[in-house]
Amino acid sequence: MSVPVSQMWTVASYVVGQKLAGRKQYPLVLMLEPLFRCNLACAGCGKIQYPAHILKRQLTPEECFKAVDECGAPMVSIPGGEPLLHPQIAEIVEGLVARKKYIYLCSNALLLKEKIHLFKPSKYLTFSIHLDGQREHHDLSVCLEGGYDKAFEGVREAVNRGFRVTTNTTLFDGADPKSVRAFFDEMMELGVEGMMLSPGYSYDKAPDQQHFLGRARTRKLFRSILANRKKTWRFNQSVLFLEFLMGKRHYACTPWGMPTYNIFGWQKPCYLLQDGYADSFKELLDSTAWQNYGTESGNPRCANCMVHSGYEASAVNDTFGSLRGFVDTVKATLFSRYEDPGATRLLDELSSPEHTGPLVQIETQSLEETRA
Repeated sequence: MSVPVSQMWTVASYVVGQKLAGRKQYPLVLMLEPLFRCNLACAGCGKIQYPAHILKRQLTPEECFKAVDECGAPMVSIPGGEPLLHPQIAEIVEGLVARKKYIYLCSNALLLKEKIHLFKPSKYLTFSIHLDGQREHHDLSVCLEGGYDKAFEGVREAVNRGFRVTTNTTLFDGADPKSVRAFFDEMMELGVEGMMLSPGYSYDKAPDQQHFLGRARTRKLFRSILANRKKTWRFNQSVLFLEFLMGKRHYACTPWGMPTYNIFGWQKPCYLLQDGYADSFKELLDSTAWQNYGTESGNPRCANCMVHSGYEASAVNDTFGSLRGFVDTVKATLFSRYEDPGATRLLDELSSPEHTGPLVQIETQSLEETRA
């Protein structure tokens, strides 16, 4: 099982409690960004494009704890930037574990072997490692030669020390679905608890703007990857969200389901868009014009988004929002192969040379150049 029973029970109890209280807008996962600086310059990310004085800023542990307590979500994802660059990240994690929050500490793993002694294995702590596919594709994605091997070593070290470890993979246009499926095999052999997937979102500041997926291409790609699934594959995500990526379900965006708190405050409306900030979580809920976001709103910035931060909470809400949603979740959990002859043909089509290719034409750095 890719998620411990205790975590599933905590999340289920929380969501049911929100339903019984009649709350339609509630947080499921807090996206806590303690800093924006990073030791990578990925072509599909706009975080490190901030000016130097912004990249030097970081949240204090006390600010992190206040946001977590105020939000009340049972799970906390800590992205960035690279959280392991924060000098007090161990203190932040320890404080959240003491609050019995289920934490996903997102990292590119370049520093994981060096920093892992700062942490203790716990059912509340998961290292969520950014790996965008097999060696060549990952190194192109993060614009760093040798990045995959370094991350692989970090994952192996964490697994051997008894930590919960998942991978977090973002797929862009031009991804080779056969290579992605081979990557799944590699990660299962490595011993990770589960894998997480999401299509790339077009950050305005991202250096590469040509390879973000539209909705139709997203469904096509994920259908080819996730149909005819191997029994050995484990995913640390809502099974209904994966069906959404495959085009089997339609969901409206629920951006309040994964609110973001960072050095500027509570970000409106979501992790991916910046339309102002609120001073409190309540102000975020009350003052954001939610009707202006999501595919149904007609907002062009939302037209092609199918990212987990907008839609996985929608899928979880579906699971507990009706008997049908719950039954569909059980069925998708028990019968997860998704036999699909059409997807097999699609797999061959999308893996052909005319459909695949380098993610970006940006020269990769070596690890030695990065250290310099």
